[in-house]
Amino acid sequence: MKKAILAKKIGMTQIFLDDGKLLGVTVLLAGPCVVIQKKSVEKEGYNAVKVAFGAAKPKQITKPVKGQFKDADIEPLKYIKEFRLEDTDSLKVGDSINADIFTAGEKVDISGVSKGKGFQGSIKRHGFGRGPVSHGSKYHRGSGALSAGTFPGRVQKGRKLPGQMGNKNVTAQNLEIVRVIGEKNIILVKGPVPGANNSLLYVRDTVKE
Repeated sequence: MKKAILAKKIGMTQIFLDDGKLLGVTVLLAGPCVVIQKKSVEKEGYNAVKVAFGAAKPKQITKPVKGQFKDADIEPLKYIKEFRLEDTDSLKVGDSINADIFTAGEKVDISGVSKGKGFQGSIKRHGFGRGPVSHGSKYHRGSGALSAGTFPGRVQKGRKLPGQMGNKNVTAQNLEIVRVIGEKNIILVKGPVPGANNSLLYVRDTVKE
């Protein structure tokens, strides 16, 4: 991983490109992320940096969490995450990682928690077809046949059924950065990204070149 940053999803909007086309984009507030700890091969067995992001209320911060911010000498922040970057030598405790580490045209992977939809049926959750709509039919939105009547005569593990939908970790890959507004730590990404507005996102270089 060459570079990564934590971001907050602001919402979606539209912008005009240079050729006059209208494009839907997601607005991300990316950083600043403050380095609060460096890990090394000699001490921890691998190279990484621990970063913090987002304002937090003092009453929500426990004493063990406050202790992680001693070396950085800053007020405790809300989110903490570890980045295993290829080059950690250029960073030191107290440094900030800002949105300008990315440039327009780069491809990134964005991870977040998808919107929770609650308990949903198989049609909405898995895209099943519905039953007959003709007069007299008593089967409309059920799951249909679940298994064979003979062997094995039971519902196989992994069968797609109604249940909890959403509220899971999701990664959208190979998304294009359309614009970076460095002075405001704003990144505009083409199309939608996982998560609800104001949710935490993890932005990093794409694994698909």
